[in-house]
Amino acid sequence: MSLYDSVRRQIAPIHPEGYPFIAAFAVGSLVLHWVWPPLGWIGGVLTLWCIYFFRDPPRVTPDRDGLVVAPADGYVCSIGSFPPPPELGLGAAPMERVSIFMSVFDCHVNRAPVAGRIAKIAYKPGLFFNADLDKASEDNERNGLVVDTPRGLFGVVQIAGLVARRIVSFSKEGETLAVGQRFGLIRFGSRVDVYMPAGATPLVALGTKTIAGETPIADFASAPAPQFRAG
Repeated sequence: MSLYDSVRRQIAPIHPEGYPFIAAFAVGSLVLHWVWPPLGWIGGVLTLWCIYFFRDPPRVTPDRDGLVVAPADGYVCSIGSFPPPPELGLGAAPMERVSIFMSVFDCHVNRAPVAGRIAKIAYKPGLFFNADLDKASEDNERNGLVVDTPRGLFGVVQIAGLVARRIVSFSKEGETLAVGQRFGLIRFGSRVDVYMPAGATPLVALGTKTIAGETPIADFASAPAPQFRAG
């Protein structure tokens, strides 16, 4: 293997959604450098951060029936039973929910927590409170997916945060998702809530660090240790 190939394997690819932002940061850095060179160096650091933000590394997803995996990189900021957003059409009864907060330093590509068919996608405009707060689930701009699985309906809700101003969805209603598959992205700090049907046992605690597509956050059944597949 060449040195070039070795380096490429150590560097996470960039998601195409990030290219316009990276280009804008780079051009801005050049302009700042022309105005005053120290500002150009600051712009260069911000450009490197933008490249880092839009990284899209491969993940290894647990391949065992009954597991629910994290849809986002970050940390668990809320666990409990909460009514799902009304626009999802899942009823008013509380469902088990795990919420994951993503800082501006986390990878923001979101992955499907379970395999199933997308029965509904519902977007709701809203405010931009800090996504770490409980009221963000109710008041912030959000985009929700209802995923139909053999164990019931799941709600997966992307929530814009204090800085995030754009929720991107890669999926459409009627499509089938594989567990760990990329389904969307949120720009610059945000949160993802997962609403689960009865029978889910959370496997995480408040503050648990999660990796999208890899970290099990809930389980529906006791089973042998999971096997893994690359994805």
